[in-house]
Amino acid sequence: MNFTQAAKPYVTQKLNEAHKSFTDNDDVSGFKALEDAHVIGQHSTYHHTRVHYEMLKFGLKRKNVKEVLGQLFRLIGAVSKTSIGLLPEGNTGGANVSPFKAMPISQANKVILDKIKHAQS
Repeated sequence: MNFTQAAKPYVTQKLNEAHKSFTDNDDVSGFKALEDAHVIGQHSTYHHTRVHYEMLKFGLKRKNVKEVLGQLFRLIGAVSKTSIGLLPEGNTGGANVSPFKAMPISQANKVILDKIKHAQS
């Protein structure tokens, strides 16, 4: 099983959590779930791009120009750089952080990433 396949249920769960939070008008929890999905899926071009697309949709719905422009830039990077490993580990993916900054990974996301790693074995 490859990384994309192993990460799919976890990324999907986080995206579902985000959509539910946004439906409940809880943008803070919704965006946090998108950030977690980004950290979990960023080693897969598919998931990495998918999460940035969801962040772009968030920015468009909220008319947040900074987020929209940031996500357009990040989408290009996700499509073109993920497969060659040019990504900052743990980066949460929003326009509120540098796209080049490595960040600490939460304990909860470390547990999920360990599960994905073991599923690949």
